[in-house]
Amino acid sequence: MPRVLAVAPALPPDVYPQQQISDAIVPLLAPDGPRRRLAHRVHAASGVDTRHLALPIDEYAGLTSFGDANGHFVRVGTDLAEQACRAALADAGTAPEEVDLVLFTSVTGIAAPSLDAALVHRLGLRPDVRRLPSFGLGCAGGAAGLAHLHEYLVGRPRQVALLVSVELCSLTFQRDDTSTANLVSSGLFGDGASAVVVGGDRARAVRDPGPATASRPAPHVVGTRSHLYPGTGDALGWDVRDTGFGIVLSPELPRLLGAHLAGDVKDLLAPHGLTPDDVATWVVHAGGPKVVDAVRDALDLPEAAVARTRATLAAEGNLSSSSVLHVLAATLADGEPGPGEWAVLMAFGPGVAAELVLLRGDREAVGP
Repeated sequence: MPRVLAVAPALPPDVYPQQQISDAIVPLLAPDGPRRRLAHRVHAASGVDTRHLALPIDEYAGLTSFGDANGHFVRVGTDLAEQACRAALADAGTAPEEVDLVLFTSVTGIAAPSLDAALVHRLGLRPDVRRLPSFGLGCAGGAAGLAHLHEYLVGRPRQVALLVSVELCSLTFQRDDTSTANLVSSGLFGDGASAVVVGGDRARAVRDPGPATASRPAPHVVGTRSHLYPGTGDALGWDVRDTGFGIVLSPELPRLLGAHLAGDVKDLLAPHGLTPDDVATWVVHAGGPKVVDAVRDALDLPEAAVARTRATLAAEGNLSSSSVLHVLAATLADGEPGPGEWAVLMAFGPGVAAELVLLRGDREAVGP
């Protein structure tokens, strides 16, 4: 079974308290009056304390076109992707030329060639490396990407794959849009990137790990599940406009998770003879306070099970596809899942779709 050898988060250097962001951004969204006051209340209730932004905060007032915003996405996003990839490869003890597949996911900017093409030269990847850019999975992209790497490597056990996520959500905000969805989005989403190195069970990095790799969890990816909820295509995603990406964010999302998630988790676990009681660790997308509450309540989890998710949300905001990977990085740093323990990673995106990944902690140190 493939193993997660390293997860490296990356954040832009400009970080601000939530109140400072609100004071700068809300006047660009709503004129003085009830909607502006609502925006400030929504931002304060978002569960977010600080966020990292792609640009210095005083530059957002001058960000007036989709072309300008997307240009910043390409420039800043490529740099962040390189930073995350270098850290992940170093942590995994993997040379760039050992990478056989790069899966790139983002939903906050577009480029052709996609950002992963620039990484081939910057990182020194082989020119024959396979590349698979993905757009449209949204917040589910990190979990779905990990699932796809698992499927690829099961049939290619000697290979190594690299998952790269870049999300610069602040560049998508819509000026003069007083819709509740835009007010919520402007207070919830942050900017960041992440990279994950996954090795097939006969890859060199798995068979011959360095000291740093061998001393920390490198969980197996054991199973995956996707579930597209019928009739929910208008609940979450983008309204693509002349000005860029307008957020579609239905208040029904927590209810949908409450109705479906317990069944999704059971369907993920049952083929392995497991039940939710067998799961020691939950790696939950930091989608917002109500989303986290819905996951906790649907699965009847203790609040401690989602503590890392809430901490990530408070420190960074919702990073879309990168969010659950940042939670995964924090989970591995805490030494979980332990030897022989089970973990479930989950995220939710447009569709509405749920993406789940079943992980098992190593019974032994990394190696054959």
